[in-house]
Order: sequence, then C-alpha cells, then structure tokens
Amino acid sequence: QGQRNTMEARFLNRNMKHPQEGQRLELECMPFNIDNGVSWIRQDKDGKLHFIVYISPFSRTTFPRNERTSSQFEGSKQGSSFRLVVKNFRAQDQGTYFCIANINQVLYFSSGQPAFFPATTTAAPTTAAATTQSSHVNKDICMPSSEPGTSSENILNLYCEIFIWAP
Repeated sequence: QGQRNTMEARFLNRNMKHPQEGQRLELECMPFNIDNGVSWIRQDKDGKLHFIVYISPFSRTTFPRNERTSSQFEGSKQGSSFRLVVKNFRAQDQGTYFCIANINQVLYFSSGQPAFFPATTTAAPTTAAATTQSSHVNKDICMPSSEPGTSSENILNLYCEIFIWAP
C-alpha cells in the first residue's frame, strides 16, 4: 500500500546528473493516477515555490496568468507520464522540481528532482590566516535564526513549515 500513492519526478534522461547552461532540460512525472492532471512547481534555493504549469489529462497546458503557452517551458502528457521541458536552462531555473496531483481534494507531491549546475570547486587558500575561518557552525534550518539580518520569515520551506494548498 505504501507504493500505491507515490509519485516520482525525474530527468527524462536517466543518465543526467546536472543540467548545463543553455541546455534543453526534460523532466517527467510518473503519477499513480493519470486520470487527473498534474502541476509542475520549482522550489528555488531559498525555499520559495514557483508555479510553472498545469497539464490536464488531455495534455492541455495552463501557465501562470492563465496563459496557454510559455516562451521558457513546454508541458505535455505522453502515455502515463506528464512531461516538463525547460527550453533553455538558465541560472534562475535552478531548483528542485516537483509535480503535484490533486486527487479527490487531496494534494499529492512527487519526490523532488534537484536541477542545479554542477558545483564548481576552487583551490583552498594556502595562507595561515585562512585557517581561522574554519569554525563553521551547522544550524537547524527549521529553527528561527536569532542573528540580526538573517530572518527567514518570508521563506516557505516544504520540509519545515505547515502550509495549505487550495484551489
């Protein structure tokens, strides 16, 4: 029964690890019920959610502001998967992509597919002064920060905050 209500969002090319700048990025959503449409959203690195598109069971798309087309995205239903295409992947498209299905007034979220540029590594400085910055403290991202100027009140975090989605 645990597998019955699961959904998966993933790169169409299963060998892909990280998208490249300017690349055509294709994702697919495998919902457990294809009689309902799905919505695609992206959570950016700050935790903010961005609606991308709703794809109906008949492959009709609705983008933000009730638009039928988008210059940056394409959406379609192919067989039992709902596909999202980022036509020209840019820095602002980085994030974790989710699909959502609304089935009997219940929202089901897929697993998230991270889509970030490959991490660039730089050589560590070899000066003695650089070693004094090694005292990094890991913080619980779900706890409010007490440091001035680091408020995260306006950031929505899927894993830490409770929120309600309604039509």
